[in-house]
Amino acid sequence: MIEVLIANRLTSPAPLVEVGDWARTWAMEEVFGIEAGLLNDDRLARALDAVAPHLEEIVGSVGARAIAEFGIDTARCHWDMTSVSVHDAYPESAQDEEYPQVKYGHPKDRRVDLRQVQAGLGVAADGGIPVHARVFSGGAGEVAQVVDAMKALKTLASERRMLLVSYPNLAALLASGVDSVAPAPAAPTPDTVFAALDPARATTVDYTPDREAGLPAEQRGTYHVTEDVMEVAGPRKKDPVLTLRRVLVHSSGDAAGQRQAREKRLAKAAEELDKVAHGAGGRYYNTPKKITARVGVIAKQRRVASCLHTSVTLDEHSRPALAWHFDQHMLDAQTAADGWYALITNRTTEQATAAQVLLDYKGQGESERLYGDFKGPLAVTPVFVQHNRRIAALIQVICLALLVFCLIERQVRRALGHDQTMNGLYPDNRRVRPTGRMILYHLGELWLRTGTATDPPTVVITRGVQVHLLDLLGIEVTHPRWPQT
Repeated sequence: MIEVLIANRLTSPAPLVEVGDWARTWAMEEVFGIEAGLLNDDRLARALDAVAPHLEEIVGSVGARAIAEFGIDTARCHWDMTSVSVHDAYPESAQDEEYPQVKYGHPKDRRVDLRQVQAGLGVAADGGIPVHARVFSGGAGEVAQVVDAMKALKTLASERRMLLVSYPNLAALLASGVDSVAPAPAAPTPDTVFAALDPARATTVDYTPDREAGLPAEQRGTYHVTEDVMEVAGPRKKDPVLTLRRVLVHSSGDAAGQRQAREKRLAKAAEELDKVAHGAGGRYYNTPKKITARVGVIAKQRRVASCLHTSVTLDEHSRPALAWHFDQHMLDAQTAADGWYALITNRTTEQATAAQVLLDYKGQGESERLYGDFKGPLAVTPVFVQHNRRIAALIQVICLALLVFCLIERQVRRALGHDQTMNGLYPDNRRVRPTGRMILYHLGELWLRTGTATDPPTVVITRGVQVHLLDLLGIEVTHPRWPQT
């Protein structure tokens, strides 16, 4: 039943009640030996109930097996969490306390009106493979979950090294002795620190984002790093001060984007402020209070409050007038800080240079990218199950499907060699890196010729790209796996 659910998620995700209809158009009986009519929602729900008490054992053993079978390098792992909103009531009194609770929390999709559960992925930097997954209660804070997840990852990884997106996890990580890299919070690193830095005096990092790999060299962004030491005080006076290495990173691409965004905000704000100034004393802005209120809205919406100076005066006829200007000194300081951000790490200079710290951190995008597949082609939402126990099991099943999804993508790309591109995936025949979504799209159009008692079913291949993909995956398909031996 679990294999069927994984196959459904990889091909055409459906609610449990519709899996039987899906199975009638796919070769379920020939491949799995299960009649489509037996795949009703009650039976599938009972399968989720059966695996729910063993989720950690299942996920841990499958992750370890994948690492061994596919030679996945787990020396560096990235951890990230996302929220999964649910639409039913799920009263607390009806939930099983032994499983993650459906509760209100801080949803990533900003649906604060809905309850949620949370899912966390431990992703190996080698190919972005999710080797570990966990489901958490909707109201649980990310910080509280990290240490247990870290311990589980340590049983899979050959080295204790993690990259996390939440800064408050650092104290727990330092206490555990795990090497870590995390983004520094914005508040402890003010713009004045960045404004005093000169990218030309920093070390150049040999790194090109994937999105710029096809551009000419002169159009690609550059990265520079420098470093210093940062002291972090705890929330309580008795907490020890943490001394951490801070790596300051400058991205020319980020700098250009931030300048462009600021110019657009300033232009929009100026246009709206001029409109208020011209209308001051008229029908809509006939009092200083109305003008001030409108200016406040503009400053907040266009995010120019830090550099906007305004003055509302009254003339001899008690008509209000607005004068405004942007603080050029503040704008110059913001421009000087463009493109800079900070990373903090407990790794020493002997363990990693500042450039290596940045390169390790850049792999965090792999874990964040996977949530696009998690909520996209694998369709984790909407969730249509009636118990929090089944929710936990279903999300873990989807995480297993994501593991298969990513292994297929990794296997094809590795087989393609250095450039990892191929033709035939798109109608214009351009060379692109194959994604799990495109691979499964083309293989999903294979069809099965029904056999007889003496002539077994045969898989029919209709396009050359299907042959190429199967060859890259090392699969020789002439018959489905039925009859099983």
